[in-house]
Amino acid sequence: MSVRVAIRDLQASRIGEIVALGFGDPDIIPLWYGESDLPTPGFVGEAASAALARGETFYTYKLGLPELRQTLAEYLSGLHGKPLAAERIAVTSSGMTALMILTQALVDAGDNFVIVAPVWPNIAAAVSIMGGQPRFVGLVPQPGGGWRLDLDQLMAACDGRTRGIFINSPSNPTGWMISAEEIAALLEFSRKRGLWIVADEVYGRLVYGNSAAPSFLAAAEPEDRLIVVNSFSKTWAMTGWRLGWIVLPTDLVPIVEKLIEFNTSGSPTFLQHAAIAAVRDGEDFIRGFVARCHDAREAAITGLRSCRRVEVARPEGAFYAFFRTEGVTDSVAFAKEILTHAKVGLAPGSAFGPEGEGYLRLCFARAPEIVAAAIDRLRPVLD
Repeated sequence: MSVRVAIRDLQASRIGEIVALGFGDPDIIPLWYGESDLPTPGFVGEAASAALARGETFYTYKLGLPELRQTLAEYLSGLHGKPLAAERIAVTSSGMTALMILTQALVDAGDNFVIVAPVWPNIAAAVSIMGGQPRFVGLVPQPGGGWRLDLDQLMAACDGRTRGIFINSPSNPTGWMISAEEIAALLEFSRKRGLWIVADEVYGRLVYGNSAAPSFLAAAEPEDRLIVVNSFSKTWAMTGWRLGWIVLPTDLVPIVEKLIEFNTSGSPTFLQHAAIAAVRDGEDFIRGFVARCHDAREAAITGLRSCRRVEVARPEGAFYAFFRTEGVTDSVAFAKEILTHAKVGLAPGSAFGPEGEGYLRLCFARAPEIVAAAIDRLRPVLD
């Protein structure tokens, strides 16, 4: 069968490679995927059930229910202290669908997209699928396991074929978070160069010390070439619901509406009613979830730092410990070794690009006692 080279050569998930070895084993503590062990809040499921009972199962607006778009606009306006029009919001069937649609809109064969790494690998795959070149600029490792963005290096990576810059903050996998000053500098640079900024702010509420991470939406103007991607998956424990949204300049909205038509024809109506309930009634859940992740973060970081070969920073946001173990040069092989000997499932750092090699990612969106038990299992292998 003849298949496009860009598709044929896509790399399979290295996280999936580890999961395939241990999935379904009840003895394994699975900290490999980026999701909580908490079920979706009951009031969200009840809203979906009520919508089903009302017969909300027909085709609907491609850009999303007007009520959901307005709810999201009010939520974001309050969160970031800047008015946002509902007309700039499009609802998508998952955050990943949003990224795929955006690359379809922006990337031609031969273009490049500059991507801050280590990074969730799917954005690079989306660029490659469209015949573009993902161009990685690594965060700079700091003593103690932290990370820093080198703005000069990021800007220097942009050339005449660069369509835009992709930034995920808070970061999966590192937990690094962009500052308001860096946001302002990148917006100014993108205006001068006519570049797009795609900001993945999926973990924007999962921060420790503030109610939200610094957002491009707080600094940008409506006409800026800025696209902000978000999802219901992490903040409201809705990973299996496959719902996301994007904020766009108004002139891009009709283009995205057409692409939604050709990709999914819109998101299920009854799920969108559940999303409305999540946004309107979910603040108590979010506060409790973040507090739980905070305690689990302390269990993870304190435990990992007690291992003599490990270097790890306390992440500012998201729910991952991204740690380096002295002497490890093949993170996939080491993750397999840990799975076999410690019965803990971790994600190999190389799954997030070459910049992540030598690291492992531990998802601590679990009960603190489960994270502590995992660390106890890991300690003999890490030491």
